[in-house]
Amino acid sequence: MRKILTLTLAASASLGLFGSSVSATPADRPRDLPAQIDGGAWSEGHVQGMAIDRRNGYMYFSFTNVLVKTDLGGNPVGSVTGFTGHLGDLDFNSQDGRVYGSLEYKEQESFYIAIFDVDRITSMNMDAQTSDVVRTVYLKEVVDDYVADMNGDGRFDGNVGNTPDHRYGCSGIDGVAFGPEFGKRHGKQKLTVAYGIYSNVNRQDNDHQVLLQYDVQQWKKYERPLTESDPHKSGPERVDGKYFAYTGNTRYGVQNLEFDEHTGNWMMAVYRGVKPQFPNYSFFMVESGEKPRTGEIVGQPEPEQGELLTLAPGGLEDAATGVRGWEFTGEYGLVSLGDGRYYVAKAGTVTEDGVSKHTGVAELYRWTGQTPTPFVKG
Repeated sequence: MRKILTLTLAASASLGLFGSSVSATPADRPRDLPAQIDGGAWSEGHVQGMAIDRRNGYMYFSFTNVLVKTDLGGNPVGSVTGFTGHLGDLDFNSQDGRVYGSLEYKEQESFYIAIFDVDRITSMNMDAQTSDVVRTVYLKEVVDDYVADMNGDGRFDGNVGNTPDHRYGCSGIDGVAFGPEFGKRHGKQKLTVAYGIYSNVNRQDNDHQVLLQYDVQQWKKYERPLTESDPHKSGPERVDGKYFAYTGNTRYGVQNLEFDEHTGNWMMAVYRGVKPQFPNYSFFMVESGEKPRTGEIVGQPEPEQGELLTLAPGGLEDAATGVRGWEFTGEYGLVSLGDGRYYVAKAGTVTEDGVSKHTGVAELYRWTGQTPTPFVKG
């Protein structure tokens, strides 16, 4: 049975079917995985995302402004520090062997994809700006929506949610994942980036999750070192696709995004919203093979057309809004292993030597598809 399984997965890999966080080679499939991987305790901030390199046996954790590299036993191997911005969700790109993460500098009106040369992360406390382990790519599309003067008063109101500014309620970026182009389940792998969305119950134009797709094969020409004192603007002028998923407003949008080969869905874990007219689920999925349809992006100040995504069937469905979703706590970290198993981050706190620190533990779950929670631990 093991030989049959390996051959099947190898054939899938040769067709490019594997998405985010799974190395598309058969050699890394038989590796046994622990029920837990401890990311340690850090004073910088709570766990934001995770990524795994199964082939080489490493796990990566984002703790807001530090990247931590461990082996699969939870032993620290290295870390990257020195970020003053917000390091969010992570994903491992099996095609180039690097880790990609969302990186925000709201006050500088700069949003980047941080790209980590993880083979160089060999010691603790490596500096993000001087150790040559991090390159960054500027996301102009995100900046344009973030700084949009929506009420036309000639003033951008800055990093606040209680304002009509910020197109679609954009607060920056959070979720990132590699997977196929929307509408093509086995299509070319692209990087998908999800907007952060401010929580604001007094506006109607912030009820979609906004997802951008980029083909990163030509991104080497954009990559620059991180220089926080002088933020660069080297990045693609255009996106390869901009998509909208109607879920209702959530707090800071898609916190963790993942393409799951097992279900064929894009998974979106969020901090639940508070608008009373929506069901405010904490977990949504988008069908990867369902072709986006052109339609109205409802709630905009002026009528606007966009590419609309379809929420996956199953789970809970709100009759009033048509929104479908589940209840699950994947917002601190979610990694699909491609075979119906997942690592989900458990966030906590601990006091060490009088210092309060944040902990993050990757716990193994498996898919059940049950309602309201489609995963079970173990």
